[in-house]
Amino acid sequence: MAAQEELAIPVDGGSLGATLTLPDEPSGLVLFAHGSGSSRTSPRNRLVAGVLVEARLGTLLMDLLTPEEEVEDIRTAALRFDIPLLAGRLTAAADLAREDQRLRDLGLGLFGASTGAAAALVTAADRPLEVHAVVSRGGRPDLARRRLAAVRAPTLLIVGGEDVEVIEMNRAALAELTGAESNLEIVPGATHLFEEPGALERVADLARDWFLRYLPGP
Repeated sequence: MAAQEELAIPVDGGSLGATLTLPDEPSGLVLFAHGSGSSRTSPRNRLVAGVLVEARLGTLLMDLLTPEEEVEDIRTAALRFDIPLLAGRLTAAADLAREDQRLRDLGLGLFGASTGAAAALVTAADRPLEVHAVVSRGGRPDLARRRLAAVRAPTLLIVGGEDVEVIEMNRAALAELTGAESNLEIVPGATHLFEEPGALERVADLARDWFLRYLPGP
Protein backbone atom coordinates (compact mmCIF):
# COMPACT_ATOMS: atom_id res chain seq x y z
CA MET A 1 0.00 0.00 0.00
CA ALA A 2 1.11 3.58 -0.67
CA ALA A 3 -0.23 6.79 0.82
CA GLN A 4 -0.58 9.85 -1.42
CA GLU A 5 -0.70 13.45 -0.27
CA GLU A 6 -0.95 16.81 -2.05
CA LEU A 7 1.51 19.41 -0.77
CA ALA A 8 2.21 23.10 -1.31
CA ILE A 9 5.90 24.06 -1.35
CA PRO A 10 6.35 27.73 -0.40
CA VAL A 11 8.57 29.81 -2.71
CA ASP A 12 9.03 33.49 -3.40
CA GLY A 13 5.88 34.76 -5.05
CA GLY A 14 3.58 31.88 -4.15
CA SER A 15 3.67 28.11 -3.80
CA LEU A 16 4.30 25.05 -5.92
CA GLY A 17 1.95 22.09 -6.13
CA ALA A 18 3.46 18.70 -5.30
CA THR A 19 2.29 15.11 -4.96
CA LEU A 20 4.01 12.94 -2.34
CA THR A 21 3.58 9.17 -2.52
CA LEU A 22 4.99 7.01 0.25
CA PRO A 23 4.85 3.21 0.23
CA ASP A 24 4.94 1.29 3.49
CA GLU A 25 8.46 1.42 4.97
CA PRO A 26 10.03 3.39 2.09
CA SER A 27 13.69 2.75 1.40
CA GLY A 28 14.35 6.15 -0.17
CA LEU A 29 12.78 9.26 -1.68
CA VAL A 30 13.03 10.47 -5.29
CA LEU A 31 12.19 14.06 -6.26
CA PHE A 32 11.04 14.57 -9.86
CA ALA A 33 11.88 17.62 -11.97
CA HIS A 34 9.78 17.68 -15.13
CA GLY A 35 10.85 18.90 -18.54
CA SER A 36 10.14 22.16 -20.34
CA GLY A 37 6.49 23.00 -20.76
CA SER A 38 5.35 20.16 -18.52
CA SER A 39 4.16 19.80 -14.91
CA ARG A 40 3.90 17.31 -12.07
CA THR A 41 1.04 15.65 -13.97
CA SER A 42 3.43 14.49 -16.72
CA PRO A 43 2.22 10.98 -17.68
CA ARG A 44 5.78 9.92 -18.46
CA ASN A 45 7.10 10.88 -15.04
CA ARG A 46 4.05 9.34 -13.39
CA LEU A 47 4.76 6.02 -15.10
CA VAL A 48 8.36 6.07 -13.84
CA ALA A 49 7.21 7.12 -10.37
CA GLY A 50 4.79 4.20 -10.25
CA VAL A 51 7.60 1.74 -10.90
CA LEU A 52 9.68 3.35 -8.13
CA VAL A 53 6.82 3.16 -5.65
CA GLU A 54 6.40 -0.54 -6.43
CA ALA A 55 10.07 -0.89 -5.44
CA ARG A 56 9.32 0.81 -2.09
CA LEU A 57 10.78 4.18 -3.06
CA GLY A 58 8.84 7.29 -2.11
CA THR A 59 8.29 9.89 -4.85
CA LEU A 60 7.65 13.62 -4.87
CA LEU A 61 6.39 14.99 -8.19
CA MET A 62 6.32 18.78 -8.12
CA ASP A 63 5.60 21.77 -10.29
CA LEU A 64 8.62 23.99 -10.82
CA LEU A 65 6.57 27.12 -11.60
CA THR A 66 3.72 28.80 -9.74
CA PRO A 67 0.35 28.97 -11.55
CA GLU A 68 1.03 32.62 -12.42
CA GLU A 69 4.47 31.77 -13.79
CA GLU A 70 3.02 28.92 -15.84
CA VAL A 71 0.68 31.39 -17.55
CA GLU A 72 3.65 33.63 -18.33
CA ASP A 73 5.72 30.69 -19.55
CA ILE A 74 2.97 29.52 -21.92
CA ARG A 75 3.08 32.98 -23.46
CA THR A 76 6.86 33.52 -23.56
CA ALA A 77 8.50 30.07 -23.05
CA ALA A 78 11.19 31.92 -21.10
CA LEU A 79 11.00 30.46 -17.59
CA ARG A 80 11.24 26.83 -18.66
CA PHE A 81 14.88 27.46 -19.60
CA ASP A 82 15.72 29.48 -16.46
CA ILE A 83 17.85 26.74 -14.92
CA PRO A 84 18.92 28.72 -11.81
CA LEU A 85 15.25 29.39 -11.04
CA LEU A 86 14.19 25.77 -11.60
CA ALA A 87 17.13 24.40 -9.62
CA GLY A 88 16.35 26.76 -6.77
CA ARG A 89 12.81 25.40 -6.65
CA LEU A 90 14.01 21.80 -6.63
CA THR A 91 16.58 22.59 -3.94
CA ALA A 92 13.83 24.17 -1.82
CA ALA A 93 11.86 20.93 -2.07
CA ALA A 94 14.93 18.89 -1.12
CA ASP A 95 15.49 21.11 1.92
CA LEU A 96 11.81 20.79 2.88
CA ALA A 97 12.11 17.01 2.72
CA ARG A 98 14.99 17.16 5.16
CA GLU A 99 12.78 19.07 7.59
CA ASP A 100 9.91 16.56 7.37
CA GLN A 101 10.11 13.94 10.09
CA ARG A 102 8.72 11.27 7.74
CA LEU A 103 11.32 11.95 5.05
CA ARG A 104 14.48 13.29 6.65
CA ASP A 105 16.14 9.89 7.19
CA LEU A 106 15.46 8.63 3.65
CA GLY A 107 18.22 8.59 1.07
CA LEU A 108 17.45 11.31 -1.49
CA GLY A 109 17.49 10.85 -5.27
CA LEU A 110 16.63 13.22 -8.11
CA PHE A 111 14.99 12.29 -11.41
CA GLY A 112 15.07 14.99 -14.08
CA ALA A 113 13.65 15.08 -17.61
CA SER A 114 14.76 17.46 -20.37
CA THR A 115 15.51 20.86 -18.77
CA GLY A 116 14.54 19.38 -15.40
CA ALA A 117 17.66 17.21 -15.62
CA ALA A 118 19.82 20.34 -15.63
CA ALA A 119 17.95 21.59 -12.56
CA ALA A 120 18.52 18.23 -10.85
CA LEU A 121 22.25 18.34 -11.55
CA VAL A 122 22.57 21.88 -10.18
CA THR A 123 20.68 20.84 -7.03
CA ALA A 124 22.99 17.82 -6.67
CA ALA A 125 25.98 20.16 -6.92
CA ASP A 126 24.45 22.53 -4.36
CA ARG A 127 23.56 19.74 -1.91
CA PRO A 128 26.39 17.19 -2.23
CA LEU A 129 25.80 15.69 1.22
CA GLU A 130 22.03 15.34 0.82
CA VAL A 131 21.63 14.09 -2.77
CA HIS A 132 22.76 10.48 -3.18
CA ALA A 133 21.83 9.68 -6.81
CA VAL A 134 20.62 11.39 -9.99
CA VAL A 135 18.87 9.99 -13.07
CA SER A 136 18.30 12.03 -16.24
CA ARG A 137 15.74 11.06 -18.92
CA GLY A 138 16.30 12.68 -22.30
CA GLY A 139 18.03 15.40 -20.32
CA ARG A 140 19.85 18.61 -21.16
CA PRO A 141 22.84 18.35 -18.82
CA ASP A 142 24.63 20.82 -21.08
CA LEU A 143 22.47 23.54 -19.52
CA ALA A 144 24.19 22.80 -16.18
CA ARG A 145 27.68 22.53 -17.63
CA ARG A 146 29.32 24.99 -15.22
CA ARG A 147 28.24 22.86 -12.25
CA LEU A 148 28.81 19.33 -13.54
CA ALA A 149 32.26 18.96 -12.01
CA ALA A 150 30.77 19.75 -8.58
CA VAL A 151 28.24 16.88 -8.71
CA ARG A 152 29.13 14.20 -6.18
CA ALA A 153 26.10 11.95 -6.65
CA PRO A 154 26.30 8.91 -8.96
CA THR A 155 24.50 9.99 -12.13
CA LEU A 156 22.77 7.95 -14.83
CA LEU A 157 22.05 9.67 -18.16
CA ILE A 158 19.36 7.91 -20.23
CA VAL A 159 18.87 8.93 -23.86
CA GLY A 160 16.88 7.50 -26.75
CA GLY A 161 18.94 5.91 -29.50
CA GLU A 162 17.24 8.05 -32.15
CA ASP A 163 17.74 11.29 -30.19
CA VAL A 164 21.07 11.92 -31.91
CA GLU A 165 21.67 15.55 -30.92
CA VAL A 166 20.84 14.91 -27.28
CA ILE A 167 23.11 11.84 -27.24
CA GLU A 168 26.05 14.06 -28.14
CA MET A 169 25.09 16.60 -25.44
CA ASN A 170 24.98 13.82 -22.88
CA ARG A 171 28.28 12.31 -23.99
CA ALA A 172 29.94 15.69 -23.53
CA ALA A 173 28.34 16.07 -20.10
CA LEU A 174 29.41 12.58 -19.05
CA ALA A 175 33.03 13.55 -19.63
CA GLU A 176 32.59 16.40 -17.12
CA LEU A 177 30.81 14.34 -14.45
CA THR A 178 34.05 13.32 -12.79
CA GLY A 179 33.04 13.64 -9.12
CA ALA A 180 31.28 10.27 -8.85
CA GLU A 181 30.41 7.18 -10.86
CA SER A 182 28.35 8.19 -13.89
CA ASN A 183 27.01 6.30 -16.86
CA LEU A 184 25.25 6.90 -20.17
CA GLU A 185 22.53 4.41 -21.12
CA ILE A 186 21.13 4.57 -24.67
CA VAL A 187 17.72 2.97 -25.25
CA PRO A 188 17.76 1.54 -28.80
CA GLY A 189 15.09 2.84 -31.17
CA ALA A 190 13.71 5.41 -28.74
CA THR A 191 13.12 9.06 -29.62
CA HIS A 192 13.25 12.04 -27.28
CA LEU A 193 9.96 11.36 -25.46
CA PHE A 194 10.41 7.56 -25.33
CA GLU A 195 6.99 7.07 -26.91
CA GLU A 196 7.92 3.78 -28.63
CA PRO A 197 6.50 0.54 -27.18
CA GLY A 198 8.50 -0.53 -24.13
CA ALA A 199 10.89 2.44 -24.24
CA LEU A 200 9.56 4.31 -21.22
CA GLU A 201 9.26 1.06 -19.27
CA ARG A 202 12.96 0.51 -19.95
CA VAL A 203 13.69 3.99 -18.58
CA ALA A 204 11.70 3.19 -15.45
CA ASP A 205 13.56 -0.07 -14.90
CA LEU A 206 16.95 1.60 -15.34
CA ALA A 207 16.01 4.41 -12.94
CA ARG A 208 14.68 1.98 -10.34
CA ASP A 209 17.84 -0.12 -10.41
CA TRP A 210 20.08 2.95 -10.18
CA PHE A 211 18.24 4.39 -7.19
CA LEU A 212 18.06 1.04 -5.40
CA ARG A 213 21.79 0.69 -5.91
CA TYR A 214 22.84 4.09 -4.65
CA LEU A 215 20.23 5.36 -2.20
CA PRO A 216 21.24 4.41 1.35
CA GLY A 217 18.69 2.52 3.40
CA PRO A 218 16.77 4.23 6.22
